[in-house]
Amino acid sequence: MISYASTTRGITITVRPIYLDEPSDLLEREFTFGYAVHIENDSTNEVQVLRRRWIIEEGNGGRQDLTGDGTLRPHPVIAPGETHVHDGSCTIKSFNGTVEGNYLVQRSDGEQFRVSVPPFPLHAAAN
Repeated sequence: MISYASTTRGITITVRPIYLDEPSDLLEREFTFGYAVHIENDSTNEVQVLRRRWIIEEGNGGRQDLTGDGTLRPHPVIAPGETHVHDGSCTIKSFNGTVEGNYLVQRSDGEQFRVSVPPFPLHAAAN
């Protein structure tokens, strides 16, 4: 499985996407992908993950803008040297797409900043 990573201010986001044959439906043009997200804190400060924004560009021109904190409740606190892992999924209407975005995190001193999600491709039947 291919992974994609980027680092912002000592926080590394690594994403491992995978095409999910089940529950995808070729006839209905619904292609589902799962992904594991690793948020690694290599900084010297504790951080709490507050929100995410993922932008999915579909090969057919469609676009999904996913914003919120629903997949992050409770809001994880990641100590220096620790990693938080969570899984997610999305469904698109084309064989291909791309995803990019960010997480809003807050340091223990109250400073907030955005951590980039590395751009990664979605390819149906790419396993």
